[in-house]
Amino acid sequence: MARICKGIPWERLNVTRDKYRGSRLKQYKNYENLSLPRFELDKECLEVEKGQTFYDFQYNTRLVKSTIVHFQAYRMVIESLLDLKVYFWKLIFLKDAYFVHPPVNSFSNFNKIDISILQAGAIKLRNLLWATSKHDVYLMQNYSVMHWSSLQQRGKEVLNVAKPIAPTQQRTGLLSKSLSRVQISTMAVKENLMVAGGFQGELICMYLNQPGVAFCTRITTGENAITNAVDVYHSHNGSMRIMVANNDAQIRVFDAETFASLNTFSFDWSVNNTSVSPDGKLLAVLGDSAECLIADANSGKVTGSLKGHLDYSFASAWHPNGQILATGNQDTTCRLWDIRNLTQSLAVLKGNMGAVRGSKVHLGWSIFGNG
Repeated sequence: MARICKGIPWERLNVTRDKYRGSRLKQYKNYENLSLPRFELDKECLEVEKGQTFYDFQYNTRLVKSTIVHFQAYRMVIESLLDLKVYFWKLIFLKDAYFVHPPVNSFSNFNKIDISILQAGAIKLRNLLWATSKHDVYLMQNYSVMHWSSLQQRGKEVLNVAKPIAPTQQRTGLLSKSLSRVQISTMAVKENLMVAGGFQGELICMYLNQPGVAFCTRITTGENAITNAVDVYHSHNGSMRIMVANNDAQIRVFDAETFASLNTFSFDWSVNNTSVSPDGKLLAVLGDSAECLIADANSGKVTGSLKGHLDYSFASAWHPNGQILATGNQDTTCRLWDIRNLTQSLAVLKGNMGAVRGSKVHLGWSIFGNG
């Protein structure tokens, strides 16, 4: 029997995996707002070759329990029973939802939600799980960022955001600010630096080999403060940078060593995702628009646009050669673009269910001509 990554004991259930998945696909309705009929979009999609093994799961473990909530609810109806200490949550969903933890007996039923999560008007799936190697994973557990080592078979708390957080680096001109009880909305880990963004515009930066939080602040406020994406990258001159994208339609760039604010780029719509090309020169900007933008990573000036997606975009990734860009969209497709010719996408790959909210370009893809 094939190993299942979610660790669901199908052999002990009254329904098979194939039957449940078939039923799931029939019942699932993706939240989308397409400008063309679905069948027209399907005509563009390539047929995926099946039968090959791209990866295999070695084992499952429940020693580390993620408390990430995967859902997007645009309308919520909250009914309280007896008093505010006991809650019965009734959610009216405009798209699918499920909870990673705690596990439930029925995969179509839901338990309760931490009330702090309800502070956000629209909650979207963001990067709250980060692998720095095949043995090391960083993830959210309640109000803690945990590091899980598959070699040592144990987890360790890296950051607790329920407690007051005070930055260790203090200097004139640095816009640092103490924070408390942060609800993390996204994070990234690269080269010993962990960066996390919050639902209320918080930014937290810490070196994994040093105690304490090096820098933290609140970079924006208001109802559109939520941090949608953070990225750690190298600029064209080799210096490390931090890029933060928020729902206020702005991208902010910080120096990863001094944490000084270097630049702010403004756009016409909320930015859901950014990614910088391997040479540090180009910036992909995706958000609440069917159009994706290519900009100069240093100045923020828009130099090109990618047209083809039919809904909002949430993910992007560059090929290591810097010539191919993959974009993921709520129209359930991933498009591949040749950055040297932006008139149309190279290929369209169709997802199985829901919006494509994560993408990764691998050197071995034969479609790039260097597999």
